[in-house]
Amino acid sequence: MDSLLRHMVDMTGHRDHAMLDISVISAVQELSGANQTRVLGISSVADQLFVRSRACIQAGGVACPEEPQDSGPGEPIATYPELEACLRQHATRAEGMGQDGLRRLWLPIWFGERADTCLEIAHDTPFTPEALYMVSGIVSVYRNFQNLLDYSERDSLTGLLNRKTFDDQLARMLLATDADPVMPGLAERRGQHGAEAQWLAVVDVDHFKTVNDRFGHLYGDEVLILIANLLQSSFRTQDRVFRFGGEEFVVLLRSTTLENARRIIERFRLDVESHHFPQVGQVTVSIGFTGVSAADSPVVTLGHADQALYFAKANGRNRVCHYEALVDGGLLQTVTTNDTAEFF
Repeated sequence: MDSLLRHMVDMTGHRDHAMLDISVISAVQELSGANQTRVLGISSVADQLFVRSRACIQAGGVACPEEPQDSGPGEPIATYPELEACLRQHATRAEGMGQDGLRRLWLPIWFGERADTCLEIAHDTPFTPEALYMVSGIVSVYRNFQNLLDYSERDSLTGLLNRKTFDDQLARMLLATDADPVMPGLAERRGQHGAEAQWLAVVDVDHFKTVNDRFGHLYGDEVLILIANLLQSSFRTQDRVFRFGGEEFVVLLRSTTLENARRIIERFRLDVESHHFPQVGQVTVSIGFTGVSAADSPVVTLGHADQALYFAKANGRNRVCHYEALVDGGLLQTVTTNDTAEFF
């Protein structure tokens, strides 16, 4: 009982979805003695459902290996036939046997008619009624607290994280980046091609006002929702996607190289370009991105990405521009800088 209460206190003490995910799988893993526990994200792309691991822990509290950086939207839902049937029937749980011989229990987290999160528990013995009862209680607490976090952190139209949450997440990323010492002569660490770093990308829908004027705001809202879905399926589980306001979105890419960051962002741009938007047809996006450095304030970091975005929109749109590359190439020039803003 003490262990259960400790986990409940830990779960409800978080103000971040990623930490809440880790907390719930740690609780389930310890209390049920499972071989492996995962939080699965369920996303829809072109009317097809995909499943991707969002957090994973194995027996002994060992974290699972990270997914490949370019894992895309994940595995098709058909890979999990029992879970697919469970979602179709709006059921509360499903069980099945994996190819590894482990029994699996899936517990979708329902919010009304929608379930974009599912808990998966793998065990080598059948689940007892007592274990199911305990796990169901933990999942109920997880669902309720996740709902509270969603209400305060999410944009009501797209379901993406909102700007208030972005400010907090960027501040955390800058603190994490500050933990890495910068060697003399390497102040522009974010521009290194081979080193892992953090990145910030600003996405803007091209000619969005024309979409609203021509087709109406209902179709404009649908475009934003579909682009939000593409954002969620194109970026990795450790990345964070926000609706910044209007037709502008922001992505924080965590721990990747410049080449990978550019490839992931470019893949998203192509996904939007090739997607058919009902009634509207083709829509494109312009994107500017920059490295996140503890030497810069949040305002300056966001300003760098914005300047790269403005350059992309002023030079043909439907393209990805990297701030540091533009500065190195003499296409952008910094004139004055201070602690809170940078002028061009």
